Amino acid sequence: MRTEPVTYPTSLPGQDARTIGLIGLVHGTSHFHHMLLPPLFPVFIRDFGLSYAQLGLLVSVFFAVSGIGQALAGFLVDRKGARPVLFAALTCFVGASLAAASAHSYAGLMLASILAGLGNAPFHPVDFTILNRRVSPARLGHAFSVHGISGNLGWALAPVVLIGLSSALGHWRLAYLCTAAMGLTVLTILVWQREAVNDHHAPHALNTPAGQPAAHPFAFLALPAVWLSFSFFFWTTSALSAIQSFASPALQQLYGLPGAATAFVVTGYMLCGAVGMVIGGFMVARVERLERTIGWAMALAAGLLLLASLQVLPAWVAAGSVALAGFGTGLAGPSRDMLIKRAAPPGATGRVYGTVYSGLDLGFAVSAPVFGWLMDHHVPAGIFAGAAACLALGIASATLVGQLVAARRAHPPTASA
Repeated sequence: MRTEPVTYPTSLPGQDARTIGLIGLVHGTSHFHHMLLPPLFPVFIRDFGLSYAQLGLLVSVFFAVSGIGQALAGFLVDRKGARPVLFAALTCFVGASLAAASAHSYAGLMLASILAGLGNAPFHPVDFTILNRRVSPARLGHAFSVHGISGNLGWALAPVVLIGLSSALGHWRLAYLCTAAMGLTVLTILVWQREAVNDHHAPHALNTPAGQPAAHPFAFLALPAVWLSFSFFFWTTSALSAIQSFASPALQQLYGLPGAATAFVVTGYMLCGAVGMVIGGFMVARVERLERTIGWAMALAAGLLLLASLQVLPAWVAAGSVALAGFGTGLAGPSRDMLIKRAAPPGATGRVYGTVYSGLDLGFAVSAPVFGWLMDHHVPAGIFAGAAACLALGIASATLVGQLVAARRAHPPTASA
């Protein structure tokens, strides 16, 4: 017989808003800790005599620990619940700041990087498990847009906070003590408001369709949609990494723009992305074929980046084109997250989000050296052309995921009476 659709109780708007706000806060906290060490790299070179290669390894270790841990954390979330894993992750962030504050050698900074990576690992399976189980379906698109915006804000705030605190307090160690206090404050707020992030600890009964036996814990790995989603995150994050790391120097080399001005292009990209996420959150509830929204939004972004690479635009127009590309990627964000939700099989939400979002960590870890190689070999146009190509590959992955989801919805699985 045909399986019964899974239904969830509708939450009140105030309850939804509280959950969305808290998850936005912790997601911003996780992105802040992506940048826990890099803003103070010049200080570490001065005080510890480190090379850029050693500092780069700290970043690679962070994303390696986070990527591997993220895939594993999904299983833990599905088995133990999202809330206790969230509390443990925030505790790791506090430990990372304390390790950085007390570091007297490269080993101390490496410990901070590892702890920050461990803390970051569970956040996507945790966040999306809680949002999907506590927020009303009609407001999920807005939840996903807030989630994405808060992550961008965390990235943007980290350099300002760390450099600002170091200057104001007179020493970088005091800055890290302050970030430890910030992490502890966020943890305290989440413990205080713990009912708003309670995923009820036993989600499988809610997520398994009636009459259908529970699948093997690793069964989801056989689904093509999971690996296509993984590849989608890998490609889109590779494009983001190119823009975050190299857009400013690439624009300087291609167009002769001053560094002080091109540095704001990345900020513009992030701000345009935030605007796109807000609008994308309203579109999710009105669109059935989400991959089409993803496709045209990311095609817009890819086209704008490709224009910048061709040197056919005036210098400042090219810089604006790069910044405006963020709107397209931001617009696709909420649809992307909803598409992953639809691709996840019953009872495997945490595992699926953990696996596919580990593609994000791999994209950051792998793409930076590749795009850095292009800059070292004086091919600045390759930064924007390469990012556009990555977005095109991401569109292909999202299209295939959407087709698989549509086919599954048209022919849902059946269970014998």
